Amino acid sequence: MNFKEHIIDKLTELTGLEHDAVEKAVETPPDEKMGDLAFPCFPLAKVLRKAPPLIAQDLASQLSSDELIEKVDAVGGYLNFFFNRAAFIENTVSAVEKAGDDFGKLTVGDNKTVLVEYSSPNIAKPFHIGHLFSTAIGNSLARIYKFLGYDVQSLNHLGDWGTQFGKLISAYKRWGDPAVIENDPIKELLKIYVKFHEEAEKDPSLDDEAREYFKKLEEGDEETTKLWQHFRDLSLAEFKRVYDMLGVSFDSYNGEAFYSDKMDEVVKLLDEAGILVDSEGAKVVDLSDMNIPPCIILKSDGATIYATRDIAAALYRHRTYDFYKNIYVVGTPQALHFKQIFETMKRAGWEWSKDCVHVGFGLVKLPGKSMSTRHGDVVFLEDVLNESIEKTRNIIINNNSSVDDIDDVSKKIGIGAILYTFLKNSREKDIVFSWDTMLDFDGESAPYCMYGYARGKSILRRANGIDHKNADMSKAVSDDAYTLVKLINGYSDAVLDAASKNEPFYVNRYVTNLVKAFNKFYNTNPIMRDDVDEETKKARLAVVDATCTVIKSALKLLGIDVVESM
Repeated sequence: MNFKEHIIDKLTELTGLEHDAVEKAVETPPDEKMGDLAFPCFPLAKVLRKAPPLIAQDLASQLSSDELIEKVDAVGGYLNFFFNRAAFIENTVSAVEKAGDDFGKLTVGDNKTVLVEYSSPNIAKPFHIGHLFSTAIGNSLARIYKFLGYDVQSLNHLGDWGTQFGKLISAYKRWGDPAVIENDPIKELLKIYVKFHEEAEKDPSLDDEAREYFKKLEEGDEETTKLWQHFRDLSLAEFKRVYDMLGVSFDSYNGEAFYSDKMDEVVKLLDEAGILVDSEGAKVVDLSDMNIPPCIILKSDGATIYATRDIAAALYRHRTYDFYKNIYVVGTPQALHFKQIFETMKRAGWEWSKDCVHVGFGLVKLPGKSMSTRHGDVVFLEDVLNESIEKTRNIIINNNSSVDDIDDVSKKIGIGAILYTFLKNSREKDIVFSWDTMLDFDGESAPYCMYGYARGKSILRRANGIDHKNADMSKAVSDDAYTLVKLINGYSDAVLDAASKNEPFYVNRYVTNLVKAFNKFYNTNPIMRDDVDEETKKARLAVVDATCTVIKSALKLLGIDVVESM
């Protein structure tokens, strides 16, 4: 039973308004004491030629309590509805019991294809802590859209093309040691790449050599192509190890190189659309009417750039996937770039360009550290993940916690703590990295949420043998139980909000509030105490079970695995 829909139907019948109009007008009061739903009568004032308070009183007199509505109050110009709490708790908990892990899932996506491009590290460069922002947001969005019934394709648009590979090939030929590189690929490739930049500052002719090597690569030279493929394979193996730690996977690793033979068509199509113009020898799309710089398609030397490759990628994705949405999870500093390419595709007459969306995010700030691959100042993500796991392990040991598998628990909490931190605020806010905040078991953190779940599971284990299915849920009615169950009931809404704004933060905030409400519930509603009668135990255990199901599901949407005990 849908309590909100029940009330909307009643109001539609009484007021004569359209169903959609009533649905848009109905709102949730700011204070639970004012009711569960409110209907403002102000829009009816002109039609009925009455003051809103009088309209509210008239409507209230015509609405009687029923199996779903406990009472209806007229307050000022508002009609306030109070749900039947026992029926609401029964309805919600039963729905969770029936659906299990699928509770809250929707089919609004209708299997339409949503592409999510995220992570996208550069080949032969470190997978650093900054890459986690894109990876965490993208992975969470992919899970959220799947939860809503979309066919999601996760894309890793690798940075595997460009003049930097000419530099790397030059560096490898001068200083590369195959055996050393095989042993620790990324760090060694970074070392010689940094050395190249140091030497090029003394001898600028090295840059000319690098450009020559990249030209050979573009022309398909066998030796340089073989080296490039080797670097790519080594890098992917390293990256995948980190992705496995994070529980992240992709449907495609097509990087920039994949589109290198598709750019001539892009230039041709844009030219045929009549939007390419000459600018100091370059071919550009003039966007001065939008007060932004032109979108460069071909440089004066005839070379393509990022924009050309991104347009080629978008065209390929449209033809291959016929997407409903094509989402790019890329840092906010790239906002202008996406504005340029989306507008270029629109001017080319590609109607589907409106379905391309840039989802930007802020910066990761590390106290006292800045990141630059040219100078080797980077913080490797794998090192951070391992440090978080080790710190968590030490906390567990120091707290004398008895867990069955300390390695598994430390890993899940340590990695979960980092993911939670990257998703706890609006994505456009910068992150200041802090171990104290991240691993706080009492504040708003992954350990706090995971502990709430583990405590719930501990209660259920203690109650082993007590069958709480089909419990009399009227025995569970209390203010704190009702607040908790209302949050459970709002799970789908939180996920819909996250998708509509491409903000995993809404799910993060939801699960944190759910755990807070759960903590309050089990502190004020004793469950396994001897003085609690059997039927009340069963009803409260059913609430605990339903809460654990939803905490686990919501954390999973953030990419965080739960632990059964802490």
